Amino acid sequence: MIMEARKKKISTRDLAVIPIFSVLTAVGAFIRIPIGIVPVTLQTVFVVISALLLGRKAAYAQLIYVLLGLLGLPIFTGGGGIGYILTPTFGYLIGFILAALSMGILKDRLRSVSLLKLLVISFIGLLIIYTSGVIYLYLLKNLILSGSPLGLNQAIRFGALIFLPMDSIWCALGALLSQRLLKHPYFSRKN
Repeated sequence: MIMEARKKKISTRDLAVIPIFSVLTAVGAFIRIPIGIVPVTLQTVFVVISALLLGRKAAYAQLIYVLLGLLGLPIFTGGGGIGYILTPTFGYLIGFILAALSMGILKDRLRSVSLLKLLVISFIGLLIIYTSGVIYLYLLKNLILSGSPLGLNQAIRFGALIFLPMDSIWCALGALLSQRLLKHPYFSRKN
């Protein structure tokens, strides 16, 4: 009875797959289009796919990615190291963790999987990433960094709206790919 109550939270399979999504997110940082303060990257699609395939455990993949970058590995769009906390894009990295957790929880609660449900979950995740990124960008530019302040409208425009069309496409592609992969026996079994 006691042994049944202590079920494994993370399986060996999870220990093999979670770091793969950390690496994919890192690779996505290097596939970028520099536009303004925050570049367009493929990271969003990997956050979406990780959450839709791994569920709430995807937050571990994003946490590993952020911690490795903060430890000094140059895996963020602008390098790495603890000083990256003071860059305008760090809020999006926090958003990756929060979005992966939130999307994963929502996906884990699904009784049946459909493309529409996966799309809604991925857009909720995108909203979380944008909210975290824009708030961090606004606070950083106005309260911490000296120089020209950034208005909230500008932070929303340059931190979210400019990326919305491309990230919407990434979310749709991530949901579509995830729907197909969830049919594979590897991802369809519970553990």
